[in-house]
Amino acid sequence: MAIRQAGYDILDSRIVSEVVSVGVQAMKRKGFSNMIPHKLEKGDQLVVLKLDRLGRDNIDVQQTIVMLVEKGIDIVSLDLPVRNLASTEGKLMLQMFSAFAEFEKSLIIERTKEGLARAKKEGKKLGRPVATDTLKRVQEAKASGLSQSKAARELGLSLPTIKRNWNTKSESQ
Repeated sequence: MAIRQAGYDILDSRIVSEVVSVGVQAMKRKGFSNMIPHKLEKGDQLVVLKLDRLGRDNIDVQQTIVMLVEKGIDIVSLDLPVRNLASTEGKLMLQMFSAFAEFEKSLIIERTKEGLARAKKEGKKLGRPVATDTLKRVQEAKASGLSQSKAARELGLSLPTIKRNWNTKSESQ
């Protein structure tokens, strides 16, 4: 085990090993959420192979670290040059990671906006496709003189769906 190879002497009963899909928050993972109140105590050290094991994204990792530090638990991540994240150097490293993550998030937002603007300029239709069958049924109900609420009941559709399609022209009209 990598943690033991790194020089940590850990009892088997204190090891929590999880296999979870990416994108699950730390406190929503069974093993992790059970470990916090039942296995970790003030003064303990939590050793992880990689920092990203503490959460699904940078925000979750930050929240998890803050929660653990507030409980008096030291965090060691074997993939970082600064091992103890509760130390002064560790806190500095986390702040740098946070700044880079924020920068990356801003870049993604910027690129997404640019891509959407380019797609609009090229005349590409954005959003989900029109449900032509629903539109046709609503237009038929309207043409037959039904009110919107009656059309919703008879067609088994929600009133907002009826309203959205009520004054929309179908391509055949």
